[in-house]
Amino acid sequence: MTVGVREQPRGAGSPRPRLGARPGLVGWLTGLAVLAGVGYRLWLLLHAAPPTNSDEATMGLAALHIARGEGFPVWFYGQQYMGTLEAYLAAPVFALAGGPSLLGLRLPTLALYTLFLLLAWRLTLRLTGDRWFGLLMVALLALGSDRVIKNQLIAGGGYPEMNAAGAALALLTVDLATRRPGRRRDGRTADTGRPGWRLARWAGWGFLAGLMLWVDPLVLPYVAATGAVLVGFCRRELWGAAGALLGAAAVLGAAPLLLHSLLTGRNPLHAVLAASGADASAGWPDRLHGGLVLGPGLGMGFCAPGQCATWQLWWSLALPLLLVIAAATAWRALRTPDPDPAGSAAVGPDVVSPRVAAAARLALVLAAVATLGAYTVSSSAGLTPVESSRYLSCLLISLPALLWPVWTVARHGLRPAPAGRRGVGSTLARSVAVVSLAATLGTAAHATWRAAQTAPATRAAEARHTELVSTLRQLGVRHVRAGYWTCNRLTFASAEQVVCAVVDDTLRQGFDRYPAYRREVDSAAAPAWVAPAGSPLAEVLDERQRATPGSLDLVTIEGWRIYLPR
Repeated sequence: MTVGVREQPRGAGSPRPRLGARPGLVGWLTGLAVLAGVGYRLWLLLHAAPPTNSDEATMGLAALHIARGEGFPVWFYGQQYMGTLEAYLAAPVFALAGGPSLLGLRLPTLALYTLFLLLAWRLTLRLTGDRWFGLLMVALLALGSDRVIKNQLIAGGGYPEMNAAGAALALLTVDLATRRPGRRRDGRTADTGRPGWRLARWAGWGFLAGLMLWVDPLVLPYVAATGAVLVGFCRRELWGAAGALLGAAAVLGAAPLLLHSLLTGRNPLHAVLAASGADASAGWPDRLHGGLVLGPGLGMGFCAPGQCATWQLWWSLALPLLLVIAAATAWRALRTPDPDPAGSAAVGPDVVSPRVAAAARLALVLAAVATLGAYTVSSSAGLTPVESSRYLSCLLISLPALLWPVWTVARHGLRPAPAGRRGVGSTLARSVAVVSLAATLGTAAHATWRAAQTAPATRAAEARHTELVSTLRQLGVRHVRAGYWTCNRLTFASAEQVVCAVVDDTLRQGFDRYPAYRREVDSAAAPAWVAPAGSPLAEVLDERQRATPGSLDLVTIEGWRIYLPR
């Protein structure tokens, strides 16, 4: 018996159903899985989960300024990288709703997740032609651990849109590489017959690539890998109008970045490298542990909120093996010539060239390797491995390529020997594959259940913050000083009726992402102080109150302390 994954025949004469066929049982189950994934996230949003923070509020303030026509920021306030696409998406929601809200800020991110789920399903079908495998992918992506939900729903910059863009780039790549002009047996063109649609796909690919260059460079490995597939299969076409259109669309997508760099003379790459921890130091044992042990489990949705139990780390140990197997099987399929289409009446629009599908799967695997490698060698993996695991969010785009060999073995076993005998090895491999798929679903489901359990506490915390905003309004407080993680969240929640300047735990000036707030608070007569109960800032303010009795009036509400100067 030879060891290998048996690929199912595709192309001319294949029994696989058309992608546009009427849905049967698997179609209805897939639809229910999509509704479950979107419904679960909508339920979380209605519970104000995942918990918001001042970084997300900063994006909300940018959206508020755009909606009011007061400013059109290119970058996330306070830095020279990470585009504000989420703010531009939320601004119309704020304008229609008559004001800002956390739900309004997150509705576009929910729409982006829905788009990613549908694109991932379509991409899976284009790469494999297996609807049941497509159902498995939708079920996995419908689940959502704490880290995955934060990446998908928090409008903190970049993460919600990257997966949708990456899946769209891969899908456009498959379409462009497969549906190139050809001939049927009757001499007519085998393509769709609509060259305008093909040019639109080229433009769409270029625009998305340029847009992601502005929004967040974390998705660039997927841009590069899918671009390499286009070069390999469509290089002649790229020398003509298609290449020119792609380039022009890419410049249009990256226009905010390019114009800002030209006008200011600043290189956003320098800011990205500084933010990634390039100027910090972490030991290689810490980097390897954070990047290869903790990172994949946390970043891909297999761990409980904020931690990874030992048994949940099995995915991180299995990932390198999955990458090797997926790359080897894709490379083998890529080197196998396509079946001769002369025996079929036409090259249908839903039939993907096996070599193109294999090249796309290999591209997704290589992009995952590049993403994982870049994260592991960064200091962030060693210094802040739990929070920085968000940098691995794009790995979800590669799930269909990673699990396809496992699914194939689970359904059909290993490729039999020429005599057709199926030995113990094939049966054992099939059992291991089934257990692996079941463990993947079970671990992700457990992490999802643990994340859902935190929603009531998050809703209660948001209610306490709402009471804080209401109390400040009742007290007539217009200007406050507070810590970084309080300030912009307070300003956003009050729709700028309360303006906050940042201080550190020693009452010195902190990092204000929007300097105008600092100037306004500094010019105020007697700004108040706000601190979470039990925080170091509250202890310092309590000590000041004891040292100079009568200088501050204290107002307490659940979870918060307000200090009013006399």
